[in-house]
Amino acid sequence: MSDEKALPIVEAPQNPDRRSFFKRASLYGASVSALAFAGSSAFGGLLRAAEASDMPKKRGGGLTPGDREILIAAEIAEALAVTTYTNIIETAPFFKNLADDDQGYLRAARNEEMSHYLLEQSASGKASPFTTFYYPPDMFTNAQTTLNILVTLEDAFIAAYLVGVRRFSTPDLRVTSARIMGIESDHRTLARVVAPGVASVDGGPIETVSGAQGVAESVDPPNNNGYERTLCWDHISQAVAALTPFADPNAASAAGFDTSRPFTFKQFTPVLPQPQGEFISFKGC
Repeated sequence: MSDEKALPIVEAPQNPDRRSFFKRASLYGASVSALAFAGSSAFGGLLRAAEASDMPKKRGGGLTPGDREILIAAEIAEALAVTTYTNIIETAPFFKNLADDDQGYLRAARNEEMSHYLLEQSASGKASPFTTFYYPPDMFTNAQTTLNILVTLEDAFIAAYLVGVRRFSTPDLRVTSARIMGIESDHRTLARVVAPGVASVDGGPIETVSGAQGVAESVDPPNNNGYERTLCWDHISQAVAALTPFADPNAASAAGFDTSRPFTFKQFTPVLPQPQGEFISFKGC
């Protein structure tokens, strides 16, 4: 039975070097505007165009340019997240062999990411300027690669929303960023819960998963953080630079991603598991 109201919608080597990947992504960002995704002048130009809004600059309850910059970057990240979960569920061979509750984790995460995207779009008044994404070779076909990339992305999303906690201009936006960050943290943990449940026919059980810091970390315990990891990011440009290879074909090719297999973001109407966990309002009640 479907868990959503539907409209609808490449792993690196077995032990990919995530530290090297993020270092390369950061190098792409060194020479471009802080408002742009790095690695491509076209990419940066589109992000600047999307970020330029007709909304007034911070009058009363309006958004600042910095707020819009974070929101647009977050929309791109959420579109990437939805695309990732969609293709795990619909195309990854290991998904169908997971236990029902593990499949349920991933389906719920997909709905939650879609809900985040729609909330951010409603706040910015703009759709994501990027709706096609790229992944390393073997993404979705290889369970170890897929979970490494999934945890890497969730690490990045957590750190990006912590930038929002630092940088958004109002308490409402900062608290909302913290609320979303908490869900991304759930997703990171649940990806690590899924790993040892991967069937032997799919290369499981998977006992270590590598995230954004490039370290193969034991999945026991799956909730292995005492504090969320900031990745030392304090500006949203660091997040967008790190995620550039997933969205820009030139940066994807330079990072060794499989540009022959683009994946399209497709929106749907999400259904969240419980009404108590919905956005409700900026106050949350």
